[in-house]
Amino acid sequence: MTESVDVVLIGGGIMSATLGTLLHELQPDWKIVAFERLSDVAEESSNAWNNAGTGHSALCELNYTPRGEDRLLDSSKAININEQFQLSRELWSSWVKRGILDGPQTFINSTPHMTFVRGENDVQYLRERYALLKDEPLFAGMEYSEDSRVINQWAPLLMQKRRKGEPFAATRSVAGTDVDFGALTRQLFDHLRESGVDVRTNTEVRKLKRDKDGSWRVKYRRTIGRAPGDIKARFVFVGAGGWALKLLQGSGIPEIRGYGCFPIGGQWLKTSDPKIVAQHKAKVYSQAPVGAPPMSVPHLDTRVVDGESSLLFGPFATFSPKFLKNGGMLDIVTQVRPHNLGSMLKVAFTNFDLITYLVSELLKTPKKKVATLRQFMPTAADGDWELLQAGQRAQVMRDGKLQFGTEIVAAEDGSIAGLLGASPGASTAPPIMLQLLKQCFPSEYAGWEPRLRELVPTLGAKLNDDRETADMAMSATAAALDLTA
Repeated sequence: MTESVDVVLIGGGIMSATLGTLLHELQPDWKIVAFERLSDVAEESSNAWNNAGTGHSALCELNYTPRGEDRLLDSSKAININEQFQLSRELWSSWVKRGILDGPQTFINSTPHMTFVRGENDVQYLRERYALLKDEPLFAGMEYSEDSRVINQWAPLLMQKRRKGEPFAATRSVAGTDVDFGALTRQLFDHLRESGVDVRTNTEVRKLKRDKDGSWRVKYRRTIGRAPGDIKARFVFVGAGGWALKLLQGSGIPEIRGYGCFPIGGQWLKTSDPKIVAQHKAKVYSQAPVGAPPMSVPHLDTRVVDGESSLLFGPFATFSPKFLKNGGMLDIVTQVRPHNLGSMLKVAFTNFDLITYLVSELLKTPKKKVATLRQFMPTAADGDWELLQAGQRAQVMRDGKLQFGTEIVAAEDGSIAGLLGASPGASTAPPIMLQLLKQCFPSEYAGWEPRLRELVPTLGAKLNDDRETADMAMSATAAALDLTA
């Protein structure tokens, strides 16, 4: 007889971990099963070395404040992403207090967020961005300087042996963070296991089929021994990174029509030399090269993984047809359907800058990659840095355009939902999953809301519209998460 459960989670990353923990808090009587095809959770995009670890709050990411057709900068996306990250902090704070998560410093650390630009055009852009954001409540305390002595105090590695006469500028927000999403994911899954949730690793979901009663039959296969199996679920969440597209296509839901994915990989330069690491405590972002996707914005980052500090620079784009780091070589081909082929071809023909950028990145030798780092850090030496393969991102294509962000794709009846896209991704997992709860469980959500407000007191509020509330919320989560400026 086929096993029946309330919820199946596909994928052992931060999204499934967040949704599973929320559902267990709200409905402890529901039976939840999670599937992960690899030998452990948090081994793909949630793994600390596969992502930037930036608590994306738009403090330093320039692509969140684009110029409009009127040439003025637009702050709406930056404010929205900051709002979402504050909600993430609130939920993590609640889970720390409840003992669901370990001590805050096991997964989140205070790390200033900086932007550093060179050249008159980018300096002018950064001046305008600072003027636009400095008085917004969620961006309070942002600093701006074109003075080499000040920037040297903020991040000495940026200024040592820098060429004189070169225009440059920087902003700094001491409220920034570094997040080990691998540790965060593992802790949430550990809690779920201890609470009776069945987490099955080395198990690959092969097919999703809707039964006549509206439930979903999830067919899977063990990756060790190849034993097949199936399970029935009232609700299925597909949080499998780039694999989500293929599973949702196979489910037959009409909402996935028109979607495609373009895979982009990456590499980091990494150093753990304590003498170098000690001179830099910040995440420093700059402008993306022409044609580069937002996830390829260059940055020199302090990382704290498993309690040890290092520096990463990159990412350098790579290309693989795989939708996951541990995916298949035919992924980019097997996604093609009559309903998305035209859109995908249009993306190929209208994104020549992206193709040019990717080719130029692929031609870079390790020495050329260190030379790129020297634009940030003039004293960088080849022997101090090693190349590290980052994660694989499946960028969403739809309506003939590459879309940047993270998008919920759900059936009309809410019985199945999946997540497509990339950055800001993990940083905004809590608000994305809260939105999914509201969208997929409309009849239950009203009853859940009081409990959700206990976990996230500012749920539904626009923090940036109320300075006093914003200050109180940020101060409370900073204290709970031990984030000291």
